[in-house]
Amino acid sequence: MASPPSLSDQRSASSNPPSDRRDDESGRLERAAPGLATPIRAVGFWAAIAMPILYVPLLATGLSSSLDGVLFLALIVGNLLALYVGHAHRR
Repeated sequence: MASPPSLSDQRSASSNPPSDRRDDESGRLERAAPGLATPIRAVGFWAAIAMPILYVPLLATGLSSSLDGVLFLALIVGNLLALYVGHAHRR
């Protein structure tokens, strides 16, 4: 008689997304730009790593003007976009 799956087995099985969804999410860029998908993902990945360096001087001088605030928000949006595009790099 087989024992029921343990609680950790149930958690790990339920935390994995279905492979169909994972393939669909990573295939959008490949379908839109088949030859450019890999370089676009690489640039997104490395941009997401490098962009936070730009926050330091901006925050060190303070966000006193509206231009500084807009620039800071633009950097955050750009960083989030780079994270989204580059999250599947080298998977």
